[in-house]
Amino acid sequence: MRTFLVIMDESDEARAALRFAARRAVQVDGAVHILALVGQQNFSAFGAVQATIEQEARDRAEMLAHGVAGNLLAESGIMPTISVKIGNGQKIVSEFLTSHDEVDALVLGAAKGGGPGPLVTHFAAYAGEQPCPLYIIPHDYDEKDSGEDA
Repeated sequence: MRTFLVIMDESDEARAALRFAARRAVQVDGAVHILALVGQQNFSAFGAVQATIEQEARDRAEMLAHGVAGNLLAESGIMPTISVKIGNGQKIVSEFLTSHDEVDALVLGAAKGGGPGPLVTHFAAYAGEQPCPLYIIPHDYDEKDSGEDA
């Protein structure tokens, strides 16, 4: 089964990437894996405060991922797998791809204006070294409007 890995946050480009991955997964009878990233907090004066901030961020990321998963299930019939990881996004995604052979494509959304975003910039620069193809989806991409088959 082909698995499309989508990096999820609260951005429009992440939602466009998820729609794209879901449509591809439906076409090939595949799966979608949502990886929600939570940035490491740099506040370390009080360990308990830092832990609370990180837990709140993780909870927010999990709620977001489960919310979009529900929408994805309703729209495409696909129930995605969800992972939430804390730390450096580039490192987490690279390690995830290395340790998950089932991932057949990394699907990232590109931001509009001011550069495509740090993950797109990083993974596009090293696309030839990745264990799977990289899809970069524009933030406002909608196949329904493009005239192409979904």
